[in-house]
Amino acid sequence: MPKMSTRRKLAIATWSAPREGNIYGKLTVDATHVLAYLEQVRAETGEKVTITHFVGKVVGAALRDAPGLNGFLRFGAFHHHSTVDVAFLVALDEGSDLGKVKVERVDEKRLEDLAREFGAAAAKLRAGKDKEFKKSNNLARMLPTWIIRPLVTFIGWLTGSLGVSLPAAGLEAFPFGTCIITSVGMLGLDEGFVPPTPFARVPVYVLLGAIRDQAVVEHGQVVVRPMLTITATIDHRFMDGFQGGVLARKVREIFADPTQLYPER
Repeated sequence: MPKMSTRRKLAIATWSAPREGNIYGKLTVDATHVLAYLEQVRAETGEKVTITHFVGKVVGAALRDAPGLNGFLRFGAFHHHSTVDVAFLVALDEGSDLGKVKVERVDEKRLEDLAREFGAAAAKLRAGKDKEFKKSNNLARMLPTWIIRPLVTFIGWLTGSLGVSLPAAGLEAFPFGTCIITSVGMLGLDEGFVPPTPFARVPVYVLLGAIRDQAVVEHGQVVVRPMLTITATIDHRFMDGFQGGVLARKVREIFADPTQLYPER
């Protein structure tokens, strides 16, 4: 029998039949202005800013303006997070495993600073030098899936609801912040949806697809534009469809004019 990766063991141990209500949303936006803006930031700062960093910044701004989402549930009651923190998933070992980079106060950081912090943390993960990740990964690697299921549920409750840190297991309080962001564009996929991960205990999951040239209609004319599809999985206990529409409009506005993130640039 082939040896299972830690990621696969966690997947088997984590999910069962769906029971909770979720909202699934899809937004396709014109990336023309954002791509030009990213080129400008790269030229001015020397940092390799990407569309993933930009979306992380946009999500941070949207969560800041939607306090009903930026929080967690504890004993059935909603509690606000004091900061807007976002976790980016990082592919490891050619995609056989996943790590995460949590960026705190993402709404307060400049785009180039976010990119720099993310890049350093992702490089540390890929080089196998992240000690906290090693601790948590080694624990999951040693245990059978039937033990992992109740264990990760309990640990998720401790860290994601009570805000308890577990240094011995390599886990901080609220390890995934409020939102998890990942991308399948690098895999050549145009879109997809992130399945909610119970132990992460976050209300929002965002997934980026590939940027593709598509024919769109502008002012009655057919033109070709680079289009990006962004999907979101949102815990229905935190918000409803109307509020989701408000967030979608915020994202569209920033993609149409990315300079509003930093009017002085």
